[in-house]
This record gives sequence, structure tokens and C-alpha cells, in this order.
Amino acid sequence: MYEPIRTKSVHTMAATPEIPHRSRGEELDIRLAGQLTALLTVTDELHALAVHSDAPEARELDAAALEAAADRIAEQVARLSGGHHPLRAEPTDGGTPARVAALQQRAHTLAGNALAVATSRADAAAMALAAERMEAHSGPMRDLASA
Repeated sequence: MYEPIRTKSVHTMAATPEIPHRSRGEELDIRLAGQLTALLTVTDELHALAVHSDAPEARELDAAALEAAADRIAEQVARLSGGHHPLRAEPTDGGTPARVAALQQRAHTLAGNALAVATSRADAAAMALAAERMEAHSGPMRDLASA
């Protein structure tokens, strides 16, 4: 009366491939390291402008503080990526006032993103560093808001 099923059912589970899966913590580590690496690049750019540019806005930047911040950011990235220090790009030349303001805005945004990821990861060291960098780069934005 009934014929036996000779083909596989479409409802059976396919064989699970051997795909390496990362945990949520590992994914957050990768994301946080990426945000901090981007912040490091912008911080290096601002440091180069503070050292080499003649623009008045660039002279207001504290080169020593930016260098120290870049070193601390690089340490956090190395900690998050298993001891691998990030590659640091050679900063570009040129420092118009608009570029300095744009880099400050970008650094503030990246620090905010890093703070959000560090908070969801519950990483106190990265949270403190990101909050410090947000505060350091919010000064120019306060000046724009009051203008």
C-alpha cells in the first residue's frame, strides 16, 4: 500500500560543516580591537599634525598627551588581540583647520564607539581609556556647540 521513501527528506538536518564559531566575548574583543585601532590611527594623525603643522588649531594640540594616549591605545589593542601590536600607518602631511576639526570629531566618534563596545564587554580598562579619549576630543566640539 505504501511505498518506502527512497530519497532523503527535505526536513532532515544537513550535516553541520566544520565552521569555527567564536563566542560573543571573542567577537566583542575583535570589534573593540578594531575600534581602538581606528582610534589609534586618528590619534597618530593628530599627533603628527601637532608636531609638524603650522596651523593654529594644530598648535593647540598637546603632542606629548597624544603620543602617550597612542601608546596606551596600542597596549590595549595588543592585549585584546593576543599580544599582537597593531600596525601603525605613517601619518599624512597637511593640516588645514578643517582637517584638524574633522580628525577631532572622528576621534570623538571612534572613542564613543569603543566605549559602547567596552561597556557591553565589561572591560574596565578599555572603558576608562575610551571615556578619557572621548573627553579629550570633546573640547573642540563644545566650542562648536557654543558658537
